[in-house]
Amino acid sequence: MPAFKPIRILIADDHPVVREGLRRLLEGQRDFQVIGEAETGVEAVAKAQALQPDVVILDIHIPRLSGIRACRQIVDTVEGTRTVMLTAFATNKLLSAAIRAGASGYVLKHMEHDKLFDAIRRVHHGEELLDPTMAAELMEDVRDRREMQRRDAFADLTDREIEVLALLTEGLHNRAIAQALSLGEGTVRNYVSNILSKLGVANRAAAAAYAADHQVSDVLARTRDDRA
Repeated sequence: MPAFKPIRILIADDHPVVREGLRRLLEGQRDFQVIGEAETGVEAVAKAQALQPDVVILDIHIPRLSGIRACRQIVDTVEGTRTVMLTAFATNKLLSAAIRAGASGYVLKHMEHDKLFDAIRRVHHGEELLDPTMAAELMEDVRDRREMQRRDAFADLTDREIEVLALLTEGLHNRAIAQALSLGEGTVRNYVSNILSKLGVANRAAAAAYAADHQVSDVLARTRDDRA
């Protein structure tokens, strides 16, 4: 049988009490081995490079090189080492930054011990994970940002122009659009001209492509909901 290999862990936090508490907790697990501690981001990177741990538990607010920057350097320079960001509170901004830095996990300091142990094991085995509450908040933030980007894409258009553009995207000609919106054909022609100018495109096909790319139908539906 292959020899048993514990998960080798580096703890990086600027609070000695936190480091000591984590060490005692982790060393109580048969499959964990704490191989080092660091109290600054600079020290965390140096020790990760020297000790080659399986997992680094890294406080996101650690001094002398932020946890985010330390995470990025560890991910970039220590092959095979996975990083779990640890924090007392979560914001979508920090969470997004940690993900971009290459963190494999993001957990809260007040989470239950068994859940922390499970997080370390799952990260070690290649999984990516977030605290469920943070994951839900992040997804909501992503949806809000996506909606804002969609609206910004048509920020210069009036509600009526968005309606005309949505129908234009469906392939309707001016007469059909005029009938659908109870407008004169000349009025629709003016709307189309304004739309092309505001979007900075040369023709109807380009406007339709732009509108489809930015999901004008969703923006139109939201605009109508806001008016209701």
